[in-house]
Amino acid sequence: MKPLKEKISIKIDGDVLEKIRDKAEYDGRSLSQYINLVLKRHLEAEEKEKK
Repeated sequence: MKPLKEKISIKIDGDVLEKIRDKAEYDGRSLSQYINLVLKRHLEAEEKEKK
């Protein structure tokens, strides 16, 4: 069975990373959880625009 999550490595601008960390902490999520949530919301919004 394939794992549900995969580990990746990316580069993010320092100022963007700082903002994401702050938002994740405020939201009570890990950095990884928060980035995953933001990406899912972005993809869902794109799908809605296509309809």
